Amino acid sequence: MKGKKRTLVVDDSAYSRQTIKDMLSKEPDIEVVGVAVNGVDAIDKTLRYKPDIIVLDIEMPVMDGFAFLRWLMMERPTPVIIVSSITDNKTLFKALNMGAIDFVSKPTKRASTKLRKIEDELIMKIRNIDSKSLQKLKDTIYLSDEAGVDYRGIKQISPSVIAIGASTGGPQAIEYILRNIGKIPVSILISQHMPAGYTKTFAERLNSVAPLKVKEAEDNEIIRPYTTYICPGGHHMEVINRGGSFRIALIKPSKNDKYVPSVDRLMSSVAKHFKNRSIGVILTGMGVDGREGIMKIFSQGGYTIAESDETAVVFGMPKEAINAGTIKKVLPLQKIPEELLKVLQGS
Repeated sequence: MKGKKRTLVVDDSAYSRQTIKDMLSKEPDIEVVGVAVNGVDAIDKTLRYKPDIIVLDIEMPVMDGFAFLRWLMMERPTPVIIVSSITDNKTLFKALNMGAIDFVSKPTKRASTKLRKIEDELIMKIRNIDSKSLQKLKDTIYLSDEAGVDYRGIKQISPSVIAIGASTGGPQAIEYILRNIGKIPVSILISQHMPAGYTKTFAERLNSVAPLKVKEAEDNEIIRPYTTYICPGGHHMEVINRGGSFRIALIKPSKNDKYVPSVDRLMSSVAKHFKNRSIGVILTGMGVDGREGIMKIFSQGGYTIAESDETAVVFGMPKEAINAGTIKKVLPLQKIPEELLKVLQGS
């Protein structure tokens, strides 16, 4: 077995610190090297213990999570998972754009045994982050600040739907693609693993920076060109044909659904209705979600792309799709928008 993931837990709540420490300490491949009560304490413990990964709360006295995160990324870059009950979703996306790799939402602000509900999710995310994840994420954030590809003079584009699936590292990767895809007459449907309550803010942020309209999807709305639809957290999104119009169907998940929103369900429905006019893109993320769905797009003659290990913050989802033998192009993130345009123009 490889060395243990040395983990620092930073939270101003004594109950949260101890509960998270207990959760992680039971795992043979995770070692909690220390706990910290605020950002100042976290700086001291980071320099002393040199953790491999940091579990960080945002709202703390003396020095909050933002101030610590800013120091960390400048002085000792370390992968961070936000574990917080923050209710202002813009705060969360600010942390992700500052370099936090992922987040887990606390079920309640109060000290409660409900905190143990996050155990499996937190452990899975810690295990899937490696030493290269942070640099890949920082490169993605840097890419999003760069000038996009010049797509003026685009020729006629075939009517198409692009289905995108992502998990850890996905918000930043999706932002890069949407910034750079241009204002083109296609519909883009996105399933990003994200809990309920966050996707509306995510869509609003993307809408403010992307040339295409971006919105949180609504049940039964008609799928239109020049528009990107983000599946609402806590739901699955599928394409249906109702009255001769392609529409969005939002479906509540069952308790046994492992991935919500499901990339497989989105891509399978896109393949069913759009066949060889569909494009599937699997971006960074952990697990196997998307493998079966993109296989159906491939089998219908659609075009399939997976993000390469070169840029994927977590190479789990793309790797699974690639190993299934149904990916036509494996590309680093910065080359995906250009490839999409080539496919859409038939070149």
